[in-house]
Amino acid sequence: MVSLAAFFPFKSAQAALENMNAISEGVVHADLKLFLETNLPQSGKKKSVLGVSDGKIGAALQEELSSSIQTGGVVAEITRGLRLHFHSLVKGLTALAASKAQLGLGHSYSRAKVKFNVNRADNMIIQSIALLDQLDKDINTFSMRVREWYGYHFPELIKIVSDNSMYCRLAQLIGNRKELSEENLESLEEVVMDSAKAQAILDASRSSMGMDISPIDLINIERFSSRVVSLAAYRLELQEYLRSKMSQVAPNLAALIGEVVGARLISHAGSLTNLAKYPASTVQILGAEKALFRALKTRGNTPKYGLIFHSTFIGRAAAKNKGRISRYLANKCTIASRIDCFSELPTSVFGDKLREQVEERLSFYETGDVPRKNVDVMKEALKEATDVAAEIKRKLEKKEKKRKKREKKLQELGENGEANGDAEVENGEEDNTLKKKKKKKQAAEEMEAQAEEAPSGENGEETSAKKKKKRKAESEEVEEAPDAEDGAEETETPAKKKKRKSEAMDTQPEETPETPVTEKKKKKKKKDAAE
Repeated sequence: MVSLAAFFPFKSAQAALENMNAISEGVVHADLKLFLETNLPQSGKKKSVLGVSDGKIGAALQEELSSSIQTGGVVAEITRGLRLHFHSLVKGLTALAASKAQLGLGHSYSRAKVKFNVNRADNMIIQSIALLDQLDKDINTFSMRVREWYGYHFPELIKIVSDNSMYCRLAQLIGNRKELSEENLESLEEVVMDSAKAQAILDASRSSMGMDISPIDLINIERFSSRVVSLAAYRLELQEYLRSKMSQVAPNLAALIGEVVGARLISHAGSLTNLAKYPASTVQILGAEKALFRALKTRGNTPKYGLIFHSTFIGRAAAKNKGRISRYLANKCTIASRIDCFSELPTSVFGDKLREQVEERLSFYETGDVPRKNVDVMKEALKEATDVAAEIKRKLEKKEKKRKKREKKLQELGENGEANGDAEVENGEEDNTLKKKKKKKQAAEEMEAQAEEAPSGENGEETSAKKKKKRKAESEEVEEAPDAEDGAEETETPAKKKKRKSEAMDTQPEETPETPVTEKKKKKKKKDAAE
């Protein structure tokens, strides 16, 4: 019978996740070590044996602890039984609670693995190269379908135009061959990029042996050909995306062997890290596993190259030198992949130098020119790489400084805007108070003027003169009031007093002759009335 000796639950979900990560990496966690040291019997006649289901963690525990450890045999059966009946061994633990805890820990572990995956960028390359290969197959199949379908109507076009995408564009442009005329020659030249071919298409359309086609069939052919053209355009965009991604992730491998072949190597290996771990002999035959095992089974010749055959170097080499150049190229590919995997700043300097070395080796096989030594080439590459890395760092620092300056300016502008807003509010309040004061003064003056304008009999003209004097005095007082508010008060000089006296003297003689004139007029009016 199996009985429970000790049980140590995790303190929190974070502690459980840490222990899980440590076990998956083959590392003994501090909690596990403490639990085993406190509960394993250290002395006794019979030595205790620790059963561990995972061999990696068992090896790590063997180094940490002095007790004997068993990993195979009966241990797997015992652990299976413990998992099945664990809820009955521990008091207070139900099967539902145990399954929920396992599910939660599994989700958190998977989330952490996906989040901190070092191969995140490699996955984009693997998916894009797989899609690129699938698009090539699909575009080829669809183009052959368009050729066969449109060939019933215009069979001569197949011999004139061999390119698939160009044929689909022409089928979309021409439509009914009977409607093709000299006016369409320019548009044909734009698609074909050759005036002779455009003229040949025009001549062939006039003397074609194809059958007549209905408008509805032409519409379907044009729609299908437009889809094929759009797929070809998307393939070019995807290839450009793959090129940019390879220049970021594996610039040296892309510079050495090309973006497409490098991406295929990464995809076949699973990640750039896995490719960097492979030896050169494995990289050489990567992609030719079937041929290798067939050769081993039949005791025939093993393959000389796998995916690297698609590079330009092996195609340019002579038949007798293909194996030698493939071995040399695989060696350089492993170096480039390791530099890309473990370097901090991605640069293509080493890839360019390695490509030069492969070119020199090709010329050595053909002409016998002795290539440069690897040590000298790597020294030059290292020197250039340090310069490029320093330049990249300098650019990054400049960008960081510019970003910080921009942030500071935005903060200052925000603070100044708030201060200006407060100042504008204060100025607006002061202006409003001054306007209110002026309006009150004007209203008071208007009220006084209306009160003084009442009729006063015979002395009406005298009162009008007095009103004028009062208004002048009031206007002078109003002009003096804002000066006093602005803080520019001026003391009256004796010259100003003399001027004011003289103005008063001038106004008095003008007013005195007015009285007799009015009396004479009144006397005349009385005489006229008496007569």
